[in-house]
Amino acid sequence: MISELKLLNYRPVTKVNSAGQFSVKGNKVEVYRRSFDFPEGFQSKQKVSIHFVDNLAATIKDNKGKNLLTFKLDPLLLSRLHSDQIEDRVFVPFEKIPDLFINTLLLMEDRNYYHHQGISPFAIIRAFIVNFKAGYTVQGGSTLTQQLAKNLFLSQERSLWRKFQEAYIAVLMDYKYSKDKLLEAYLNEVYLAQNGKTGVYGIGLASDYYFARPVNELRIEQIALLVAIIKGPSYYNPRRNPARAIKRRDLVLRMMVESGLINSNDYRYAVSDPLSLSDKSALNERENPAFISFLHREMQQQVPASIRKISGLHIFTSIDPIAQTSAEFAVAHGLDKVDKNNQKGLQGAMVISDRKYAELKAIVSGRDVKYSGFNRALDADRSIGSLVKPAVYLTALEAGYALDTKLNDKEILLKNGTGQRWKPNNYDRKFRGQVSLEEALYKSLNVPTVNLGMQVGLSNVINSLYKLGVKEDIKAYPSLVLGSVSLSPFEVAQMYQPITMQGKFKSLQMIRSISSRQSELLYQRSNNTQLRFSPEAVEKLTDTLHKVTTHGTARSLTWRNPGHYFSGKTGTTNNLKDSWFVGFDDREVVTTWVGRDDNQSAKLTGSSGALILFSQYMTQRNK
Repeated sequence: MISELKLLNYRPVTKVNSAGQFSVKGNKVEVYRRSFDFPEGFQSKQKVSIHFVDNLAATIKDNKGKNLLTFKLDPLLLSRLHSDQIEDRVFVPFEKIPDLFINTLLLMEDRNYYHHQGISPFAIIRAFIVNFKAGYTVQGGSTLTQQLAKNLFLSQERSLWRKFQEAYIAVLMDYKYSKDKLLEAYLNEVYLAQNGKTGVYGIGLASDYYFARPVNELRIEQIALLVAIIKGPSYYNPRRNPARAIKRRDLVLRMMVESGLINSNDYRYAVSDPLSLSDKSALNERENPAFISFLHREMQQQVPASIRKISGLHIFTSIDPIAQTSAEFAVAHGLDKVDKNNQKGLQGAMVISDRKYAELKAIVSGRDVKYSGFNRALDADRSIGSLVKPAVYLTALEAGYALDTKLNDKEILLKNGTGQRWKPNNYDRKFRGQVSLEEALYKSLNVPTVNLGMQVGLSNVINSLYKLGVKEDIKAYPSLVLGSVSLSPFEVAQMYQPITMQGKFKSLQMIRSISSRQSELLYQRSNNTQLRFSPEAVEKLTDTLHKVTTHGTARSLTWRNPGHYFSGKTGTTNNLKDSWFVGFDDREVVTTWVGRDDNQSAKLTGSSGALILFSQYMTQRNK
């Protein structure tokens, strides 16, 4: 809970008085939630108390002591999708801009804004006199409306003709639009910073960029600094020129107290405060090219083109920031554990999905989560090895086989139509005579699996894979049952989803809903599921997959993550090229792959590679 609040830039305080604050006292967390336009409707700011028992939320009460069944926090802004013009902004409607901000801006930039008709002859004459006396440009005579006209329609060229055009357009704009609407446009258009190659436009995004908080939560000194920066974003850049920025901010504060916008106590407190800027990379740290890549694909596949073309969309996703952070940590640190001294050149990928709703919660495509190139989680098609075996055993359980059905574990030789021979072996090169169907699965024995696959029919196994969500064209070769099929980590996650949902199929997606800038619901994901397998057969399968983690190939989880109930399946491919593990608890399905980009041997089994990353994730997630 506290981690989530910190990610949302809620501020820890002793006493909660306003939105965006929280306090912790013993087992109670008090939160003052910000207002937000959720897809299901607007919810105003609200203060609640959440009582925890054994680290679980036991009760939620509002400020009148009434029990609440549910309570929603405002969502984290993960990223902003913008055009090739690389202008980045977060739109803030006029009614959500603090009065103090507007009054301070007008005080410093255009005192007669509400009284002129787009241009101010007096301001132009005054600026001319000041500049003439100085011998160079000291003061501008442009109104805010003229500045907006220049920003929207004109270049930065300094000429009388451009000034004339600017004034003419400003008069037309003032005639056509209300003063409040023009001021709203100006405050959402004004340039305030450069974030790498992307410009930061508008006070909404600038407030996040400089202070990591929404504009309606800015303190007095922060409002003064933003207004100061408007005068010259480069010249008064508080990160590059802090002394210059503070001097200009303090001038704004002095003007505020002299004009009665703030009192003397507010002034003394504000002027003594340091800049207190957020981390410079705060905006960029949330971005993850892996899930943005998936978001673009899902937009193309699921959302009508008529909606995709609309500007200002709010796209609500299932991404869990805590799960995402834990997955990124698990991949990076897990690979370091597996690949000491980086001698193997290993890479990894992880896909986290919600077991109940088939929603993507986190996605990692490699060691460097900011790398925007090849997306291993979506596009790295690799042989899946023993991960295919649950499909074989599920086919058998659906056909009436029992967990104690005996399977032959003896040397076999198979021939295809051209006379080619195939002699499968178990990983330990041993034969056990006969084993139960259950033991063959949790010990991941190859030979009994081949026998079972031939008995139930390869065509039936292939049909089961299609019902699980596999879309690849699959050939009916006996080696199929040992994992000759190639899938990406995301496709594997989809394949295991019905197994974790009692046999129900639902496509694994990330977009929950899309709203317009005016909060009109435009798209919502369907909740429909299809029952594709018998719940009884799936229950027997998942019970056996639990034994994989206690008595089988993933039994090291009993000491790596003691006290946790997991089910899962390891996967290892020929020559130890690919290491796989799919594990799940009562909440999440975690699909993990470890290998090399050059497709050389990783020298790892599923249990010595991918399983370690899974263990790292679960350790982080359950801290």
